[in-house]
Amino acid sequence: MNYFKRNEEIRRAKGSIPNWIVAEKLGIHENSYYRLLRKKLSVEKKEEILDIIEQLKRDQEGE
Repeated sequence: MNYFKRNEEIRRAKGSIPNWIVAEKLGIHENSYYRLLRKKLSVEKKEEILDIIEQLKRDQEGE
């Protein structure tokens, strides 16, 4: 297993959005977000994070 590829989909989707903003939307501390991404996520958690990222991108485009 390549440990550096865990949650690569989330990392790519996030782009230039800062991690602290994603963490804030999740309701967790930035360090907790980093630790969360170290493990293989459940489908539900991955979808939750990707939905937040998409929402942040839409908000960013609206500015």
